[in-house]
Amino acid sequence: MTPSVSAAPGDAALSARQMMHYDNNKKSVGIAFALWFFLSLFGGHRFYLGRTGTAIVMLLLTCTVFGIVISSIWALIDAFLIPGMVRAHNDRLIAMIG
Repeated sequence: MTPSVSAAPGDAALSARQMMHYDNNKKSVGIAFALWFFLSLFGGHRFYLGRTGTAIVMLLLTCTVFGIVISSIWALIDAFLIPGMVRAHNDRLIAMIG
């Protein structure tokens, strides 16, 4: 026999509301990689993941000849960091909601 847990009707609605908020605001690794593939030098993947400051730095670096080299190396490194950045964003979202 398993014990039953009774919850107030408002608790279920709050939980459903939290899940809907999470589902609407979570970030996808696939979309982040697509943005990285097409817009990596302009920081598109970083804008998507909420890292606006570093995305602006990448965007400004790309406007200079020497900066393109730096942005290219940075974008290559980001290809390995994207899954962790998505996970960190989604974890922050859970902490904020929960």
